[in-house]
Amino acid sequence: MGMTMTQKILAAHAGLDHVEAGQLIRANLDMVLANDITGPVAINEFEKAEFDQVFDKSKVSLVMDHFTPNKDIKSAEQCMQCRTFARRFDLDNFYDVGNMGIEHALLPEKGLVAAGDAIIGADSHTCTYGALGAFSTGVGSTDLAAGMATGQAWFKIPSALKFELTGSLPENVSGKDVILHIIGMIGVDGALYKSMEFTGEGVKSLSMDDRLCITNMAIEAGAKNGIFPVDEITEAYMEGRVNRKWTKYEADPDAEYDETYTVDLSALRPTVSFPHLPENTKTIDEAGDVPIQQVVIGSCTNGRLSDMKIAAEILKGQHIHPDVRAIIIPATQQIYKECIKLGYLDAFIDAGCVVSTPTCGPCLGGHMGILAAGERCVATTNRNFVGRMGHVDSEVYLASPAVAAASAIAGKISGPKGGK
Repeated sequence: MGMTMTQKILAAHAGLDHVEAGQLIRANLDMVLANDITGPVAINEFEKAEFDQVFDKSKVSLVMDHFTPNKDIKSAEQCMQCRTFARRFDLDNFYDVGNMGIEHALLPEKGLVAAGDAIIGADSHTCTYGALGAFSTGVGSTDLAAGMATGQAWFKIPSALKFELTGSLPENVSGKDVILHIIGMIGVDGALYKSMEFTGEGVKSLSMDDRLCITNMAIEAGAKNGIFPVDEITEAYMEGRVNRKWTKYEADPDAEYDETYTVDLSALRPTVSFPHLPENTKTIDEAGDVPIQQVVIGSCTNGRLSDMKIAAEILKGQHIHPDVRAIIIPATQQIYKECIKLGYLDAFIDAGCVVSTPTCGPCLGGHMGILAAGERCVATTNRNFVGRMGHVDSEVYLASPAVAAASAIAGKISGPKGGK
């Protein structure tokens, strides 16, 4: 029996010719990642185990992105602990206020992850890097501590689901709508500990930002990882960013999949995930009249330059509804600078929005936009669990930047160009 893309990557990193679903392996790692919330826990475990060195100072990344700039004393102490660790081991990839970004946007932008890599991060959305044809997944902080010290991790080989993509996306429909549609179709546990592998002619119509968004939310279907094939779009993205050798893996023709789903991209509509699970999806045509009080456009899911462009085009010359607070968060400093250069910040500010330094901020109910009881937010983030963005009686509706921007103007859930 042949192997899937994910299985081939894991086999190679374990030094094996062949692996099968359910098999336990120990694999070498190309990158180990933590942030200002998970990093301190991993560092505590690292020190408890009496490790005295990291396996490779160029392959450990610490990104201060969740509660930074520090929102309180505790977050300041957590960042100080990470900062001290980074200096102790002279880490090449430590990103702090002023040069940081949201980790899952920053690492691809910096060329720190590439096709064929095996990557772990103490953050569930580490699965983002599958957009580049890598195996990447979230782990606990204890596993991360061991990974920092040894450069290895244990894995159970996942079985796989195949998503055959056909057609191309209509106007104002994006990768966010694709993944929300899929999660609505299979449920939040529909891919539990499986690899979500995206194939088909429709892949070539998806930009790298679309793919990064889709794989980012694979965990919201319970997946171990999401992964796209390496094609011309992948190679063009890595060119000039990745300064090392990378490897292209392809699934075998006789690879085994638990299920195969066909998704016609051309038939998709702007999609919104209603509270309080990502699987609770409705198209914009089914959304009804839902007044809102806040909009957040940003996060590791939709804070990239193309997301900013879509939002700016909709908001330019308009003004947000008087009942709405709109918060725009470019995902990295480079994206922030490009937004200034391209005039997007003028469009945002003139429309009545506030623009934040790169941060996860409100996505996890951290800071920069906490909701009060009874408030509703349309967000381009990735989770809408109870209390995710503040009070347990608040509500989060997940949507694309196009829907979020249009909703900010309308004061209710709305599609772009006067959609329902």
